[in-house]
Order: sequence, then C-alpha cells, then structure tokens
Amino acid sequence: MAYEWLEKSLETIHRAHWYRSVKALAGRGGAVVNLEGREVINFASNDYLGLAGDDRLVEAAIEATRDYGTGSTGSQLLSGHRQLHRDLEEAIATLKQTEDALVFSSGYLANLGTIVALVGQRDLILGDRYNHSSLKNGAVLSGAKVIEYEHCDREYLEAKLQEHRQNYRRCLITTDSVFSMDGDLCPLPKLLELAEKYDAMLLVDEAHATGVLGSTGAGCVEYFHCTNKPLIQIGTLSKALGSLGGYVAGSKLLIDFLRNRAPTWIYTTGLSPADTAAAIAAINIIRQEPERREKLWKNVKQIKQHLTQKLTLFPSESPILCIGLDSPQAALNITQNLQENGIFAPAIRPPTVPTSRIRLSIMATHQLEHIETLLSYLNKL
Repeated sequence: MAYEWLEKSLETIHRAHWYRSVKALAGRGGAVVNLEGREVINFASNDYLGLAGDDRLVEAAIEATRDYGTGSTGSQLLSGHRQLHRDLEEAIATLKQTEDALVFSSGYLANLGTIVALVGQRDLILGDRYNHSSLKNGAVLSGAKVIEYEHCDREYLEAKLQEHRQNYRRCLITTDSVFSMDGDLCPLPKLLELAEKYDAMLLVDEAHATGVLGSTGAGCVEYFHCTNKPLIQIGTLSKALGSLGGYVAGSKLLIDFLRNRAPTWIYTTGLSPADTAAAIAAINIIRQEPERREKLWKNVKQIKQHLTQKLTLFPSESPILCIGLDSPQAALNITQNLQENGIFAPAIRPPTVPTSRIRLSIMATHQLEHIETLLSYLNKL
C-alpha cells in the first residue's frame, strides 16, 4: 500500500522521543494562559511585548473587520489591496528607517518569495547553519547553489566566499538576526563588511528582533547601528507585533522589484484587514511606549542574574533563554514537571535543534511573582 510507510515513520519518531502534538490554549494569550483546563505562567510565547491580547489591537482589528470585511478577497495585484495595507507598509518603513516596505501574508512567505525572486540557478547563496526553515527552504526553491557556513563564523564564511564567489553571477548571504532556538545574535557588522567586499547581497531575518532590539525597537539592524546600510530586512508581524503576516523592508528599487517578481506575494491573497490593522496599532504602541521594552529587558536581566549556575544557559542577547539538556527525554520530563508546577515552557528537541533544551521566552508582561515562581523551580533542578 502506498501509505503504509507513514505508520512505521511515526513509530520511529516516537522511539526517538521526537513526537510532537499541539496543546490548545483557551482565551487570549498573555503572561498567564489557560492550558488544558488550568492556569499556567506562559514562558512559551513569542509575544515579547504582550501585545497580542492588548485591547487596542483587538479594537483595531474589530473596526477594520467592520469596515472592510473578514478577508482581502484576492491577491494584492487584483482585488486584495486596501489602503490599510499601504498604511502598514509605510509604518514599517518608518520604524525600520527604510525607503519602503512590502507586506506579505506571513514571514515564512516573505522569506520564500524574496529569495526566489532575487537569485536563481546561476547564483550562490551562503546561509548560516542555524537559519530558520523559511530561509533554508527559500534557498532550495531558488535553484541557486547553496552553501551553509558554520554558525556566526565570519572566517568560515569568508573562506567560502573566496572559494566560490567568482563562479556565480549574484551572491546572497542569509542570516537570522536573532536565532530563535538559541537566542544569540548574528555578527551583523562583520557580515555587512563581507557583503561589500565580495559584492554580495545581505538578507537579515528580523523576526525575533523587531519591536524588541534597538533604541526604538526597530530590530537588530538598529541595535548594531547599521540603519541605512545596503541590506534586505525581512520580519514577521506575529511575534512582538502581536498580529500575523510578514514584511520586507529596504530600498524603493528592491520593493518595486519584489512587487513584480516575488511569487508568494503575487499569487497569495492579501493580509486580512483585521491582521493589518492590529499590526499598525502595535507599531504605534511600540513607538509611543518604550517602557514596554524596558520592562522586557528588566525581566530578562532578573532571570539571568538569579538562575543557578548549575544549569547550562546558552549565550543570549535576546528575550530567548535556553537551558541545555543531555537528551530529548530529559527535556520532556522537565517540561512536564514545569507544567505540573504551573509553568508552561516547551521542550525543544532534535531534529528542530542539534541538542535538546528548555526554551524560555520572556515577556514584558511577566510580573515579578511569575519570574520568582520560575526561578524557584529551575534552581532546584
């Protein structure tokens, strides 16, 4: 039978302790959520600023739905474009301090469509080994020659550029700015130097940095003082911005080109009015309430300072804190014990990552008692 292999494959996944299943949350997201019928402190969310449940985003989404309906009804080049979409693009460009921006229906689609549009079979892509799946899959779909460089290793990357760059028409370097399963940052200034030296484009995925890093929350590019440098910034509206969708920010020339060549924008229904309006509201809050970021970083510092040194905490310059563990089973046991003690923190295991870990996502809306509860349990491990 054509589908018999599925059962055997699932059995293998179970034996390796790699099996995954969804957990349904009830009600709005936040620092405390209802999971499987009980309240737990939420350290599993990418809602770093606590905006996904903010009444202002909810009301913006409701108002947009009343005005425009529930869906955009078509691709943006046909019937799917609304003034709201353009308002969001202008808000993103202002936040990122770029000439223009383009909104996609998800961050994953933004990466796939941009990479496929920029490079092809005559070109070269060099990507960080720990890049997000969307960057890796976009590279494969492009048909370009793909080489992975060792994680954040400038010397390794330059060696590959020296060896291969001259053999290809165009070259694209791709990297996460904040690596989502570790919490560390890419060496952006060094990558920009290499891009300039070897006549390469540089694409930076700001998914976990937008709204969080930088003096105004513009992201890792702002944090490293690389604003206005020649690069391609991609991100998502679904994490610190509390909505859904993705974006590309850069020069007017780049954005105009993508409107005409990015297949995941051209052939996809435009972002819903509700999601679009919620993202606009979130950007306004980020610009008007810097104290949210200040509270977030205060919470991160509190955990780092008081977490026992017996635990292996990965190096991190973001609100993502990971505790290394020896095996998938150990990670599963700890996350289950955490949940039984009222703490929701996921076990991250291979093949998603090379080694097992507990991944903590810190939020601006975590209160001191939430952090103390987490620390009291973790410091007993």
